[in-house]
Amino acid sequence: MAAAGGVTLSHISRASSDIHRLANFYREILGFEQIESPDLEFNIIWLSLPPDHAVQIHLIERDPKVSLPEETSLSGLSQDPRFLRRGHHVCFSVSNFESFVQTLKDRGIKTHESSQPGSKVKQIFFFDPDGNGLEVASRPSPPS
Repeated sequence: MAAAGGVTLSHISRASSDIHRLANFYREILGFEQIESPDLEFNIIWLSLPPDHAVQIHLIERDPKVSLPEETSLSGLSQDPRFLRRGHHVCFSVSNFESFVQTLKDRGIKTHESSQPGSKVKQIFFFDPDGNGLEVASRPSPPS
């Protein structure tokens, strides 16, 4: 039995050296909206997905005094979206999968499309501007 009860996802946080660039990406590509964020000693931007705002992303200014370990930087094969299926990523689902994929292609975003045998769900993998792995899956139409 889990120690916590009634668990729900609160938010996903991403540290970035350019939170405004990252916020623009999430607004333009996935339709997030900026919401009120607290006043802190560092810069942050909070975003949420309409209409119910149940999913939030908190973009946090990376501390310039803290250097990242070398192995966390993207290099070589890790920049290839084909490897995200088995790696770290966050997944969203969309109802307009085909037009969404076309938007990514129109913007020159390198992607990898995938689908599971026997599944009607399609998947596309790509990176945000800071190299965070993203998956977007098609959302099947509800039965009529």
